[in-house]
Amino acid sequence: MRFPPGVRSRRLLPWLALAAAILLAVAAAWWWQGHRQTGSGGTGASAPADPGRSGSRGGPNRNGAGTTAQPVSVGVVDRRDVRVLISAIGTLNARATAVVRAKVSGELQKLHFKEGDEVKAGQLLADIDPRSFQATLGQVQGALQRDQAQLKNAQLDLQRYQALLAQDSIASQQVDTQAALVRQLQGTVAADQGQVDAARLQLSYTKVTAPIAGRLGLRQADLGNVVNPSDANGLVTITQVRPIDAVFSIPEAHVNTLALQLAQGTELPVELWDREQKQLLGKGRLNALDNAIDTTTGTVKAKAAFANAEGGLFANQFVNVRLQVNRLEQVLTVPATAVQNNYVYLVQADHTVTQRKIKVGVTDGDRVSVQGDLQPGDQVVTDGIDRLREGAPVTVIAAGKVQQVDQAVQDAASQPRSMRNLTPAQREQVVKMSPDERKAFFQKLRAERGNSANGGGGAAAPAPAPAPAPAPAPGLAPAGQPGATAPAEPSAAGTGNTAAGASGGR
Repeated sequence: MRFPPGVRSRRLLPWLALAAAILLAVAAAWWWQGHRQTGSGGTGASAPADPGRSGSRGGPNRNGAGTTAQPVSVGVVDRRDVRVLISAIGTLNARATAVVRAKVSGELQKLHFKEGDEVKAGQLLADIDPRSFQATLGQVQGALQRDQAQLKNAQLDLQRYQALLAQDSIASQQVDTQAALVRQLQGTVAADQGQVDAARLQLSYTKVTAPIAGRLGLRQADLGNVVNPSDANGLVTITQVRPIDAVFSIPEAHVNTLALQLAQGTELPVELWDREQKQLLGKGRLNALDNAIDTTTGTVKAKAAFANAEGGLFANQFVNVRLQVNRLEQVLTVPATAVQNNYVYLVQADHTVTQRKIKVGVTDGDRVSVQGDLQPGDQVVTDGIDRLREGAPVTVIAAGKVQQVDQAVQDAASQPRSMRNLTPAQREQVVKMSPDERKAFFQKLRAERGNSANGGGGAAAPAPAPAPAPAPAPGLAPAGQPGATAPAEPSAAGTGNTAAGASGGR
């Protein structure tokens, strides 16, 4: 069946596009292969062997026979006492809180405190205008003196009447009336004395004092304000923070044990830590448990007391609580960072590592109690575990140098592939170099290996000197140094690539 010319061309277009894509892919692969050969020393020259290619990148192969030692940090296995802790989240509560309010109305004249100060009970805090209360006190004192004078006169009359009655010179009714008047005036004087005491008390309220000892908050009234007993905020708030209590919740599974220990008088230590659990805030002891379990959370509230002698703890402060319920004596422990999925890497005498299966126990700070085939004094890997395999060679370094080693490895990785094949001794040298010395080191190593490619057919470069030196000119080297050859000749392979071009490879 024959198709019209227009239809036939449309049916061939997809096939032509597919053929063009295949040709482009083949051309890109050919260009990439030539680019890699140029960076390795020219076409026809084999690139030097990369020891890291036999296994994982920069590490041992599947059989654990890697040629590059991995830098790691280690910790020591030892025996020590380990605390069994219950961790919880808590809040600090003041032992007592008091809002200082004025007991009488008046203008605030003086403030005798500074916000945030520690005050004692009874300490003077403020003065309220006392003049109206002094005037009232004067009035009731005057009334008391008047009634006292009347009482004294009535008592004298009663004495005279009683003397006349003894002489049968006066009626007994008059004596009884005078005696009743004396008793009436005595009541009046007593009432006056009560009014004087009340006025004197109101006057004393113009001196505002601290009801409890504690730490002052921010003041809620300024000088010149008229304060009243009904003010909700009062003048200032005092919180008693020495001692201070921490309230937190613990699982109900521990209730029976803790209640029994408290009943026996056992001291249960409690520690307070900050939000990041890096700084110890205080040490105290458990005081009491609540009388009911919260059914929604399955926990019971507990309260611990802290002396807070330095005043570093504040009311309503968030804290992480660690309650010690037991102590394991002289158990085998390892650093917590060494444990990975119930195994650790043990550093052996031949500077290789092997996996050891362990059973993880209790964690106390940065140590973990374990059970397994470990002995006190053994070294286990704590940093660099992700790059290790069974039997991998390692180089033990100080923990503080891990970042330096990683940076040195990154600097080496940024160089051409031929620069990455460093021996362990060269790696140690790179770690100790400054960034400028490291840059000069790689420049010299590049030039030396380029010279070796010119005269030695890709032989391995000699170990560099510890101190970096300026790179020699292409094709030249100092007298007596391996790799010193005549100026480079064109490649015998006839490809047009030169050794000089290989030395500037990528």
